[in-house]
Amino acid sequence: MTTLFHSHRLGDLTLPNRVVMAPMTRVRAAAGGLATASMATYYAQRATAGLIVSEGVQPSLIGQSNPGTPGLHTDEQVASWRPVTAAVHTNGGRIFAQIMHGGRVSHPDTNGLRPVGPSAVPAVGDVFTPTGPRPAPVPRALETAEVPEHALSYAEAARRAVDAGFDGVELHGANGYLISQFLSTNANLRTDRYGGPVANRIRFAVEAVSATVEAVGKARTGIRLSPGATIWGVRESDVPELYAALLAELARLEVAYVHLEATAEERILLGLRRAWPGTLIVNPVPPMGPKQTGRADADHWLGLGADLISFGRAFVANPDLVERLRTGLPIAPVDEATYYQGGDAGYLTYPAYRHTV
Repeated sequence: MTTLFHSHRLGDLTLPNRVVMAPMTRVRAAAGGLATASMATYYAQRATAGLIVSEGVQPSLIGQSNPGTPGLHTDEQVASWRPVTAAVHTNGGRIFAQIMHGGRVSHPDTNGLRPVGPSAVPAVGDVFTPTGPRPAPVPRALETAEVPEHALSYAEAARRAVDAGFDGVELHGANGYLISQFLSTNANLRTDRYGGPVANRIRFAVEAVSATVEAVGKARTGIRLSPGATIWGVRESDVPELYAALLAELARLEVAYVHLEATAEERILLGLRRAWPGTLIVNPVPPMGPKQTGRADADHWLGLGADLISFGRAFVANPDLVERLRTGLPIAPVDEATYYQGGDAGYLTYPAYRHTV
């Protein structure tokens, strides 16, 4: 029986366990989207994970969603990431960069640019800005001729990620950001080759992944998806058909993994497991819900055929999460007030478990 603590081959990497640190926004980057020494310490502290997936990293200035997030579109940003990846590798870890284009989930106050999206339909809710939450603005609908350059931005960021020392990249195709917006039936109202039927709505995702595979190789390319999620107001009216078609294209490209969030009914996710022949990472608990992923959730999905299990919030307060899971030690609670406040408090201040005599 496969357990969390068996090794797994992922592309050219051998993961010592099946615990993945999920990507989590922490908004600790320096001005100019630069990675910092604190970020190096943060990721190095968690290097016992089989695989770390970084916070979302913008592939372009217009792709920036939140203030305080890092980028991979300038030489200075690449240089700033090298100490981070080196620290993880020195501690025996492996790290992929999550490439995240926010699309319509952004604001001019954050990056000075009007957000873009598949259609002129705003996200639902307030977006983060340097001066606090603001209503999501109406994005500018991309012209057909512009769409490929945004797909290529993922590949360009992937090249920079590899140059910065990352072991690979994960395209953020989930949670209502740009790839997810193109997959949607209410954020994407296009009538050109990128909108309408399923074959057209998956086109942007396939072009972004295909370009990334060409740039850095299939063994270094993964993608995260959230079937049926309604985050930031996106909706998909045909989840099984949509994701089966997308997975068929991803299988053709032989990407390293698909990372599914548990945002659809289990029967739908099991159908996608059967449709996907490669490595599957499952995040067993819906994002932003009241429950954190625990050992029982992980074992359940390993039993259903997942290869790797991603843990999000549990990794924030437990840098030694793998050992705690292995030995049944208590999982420390997280202080949600420090998620996005900046600084080292609630970032570098969570200790490993302290045994008492």
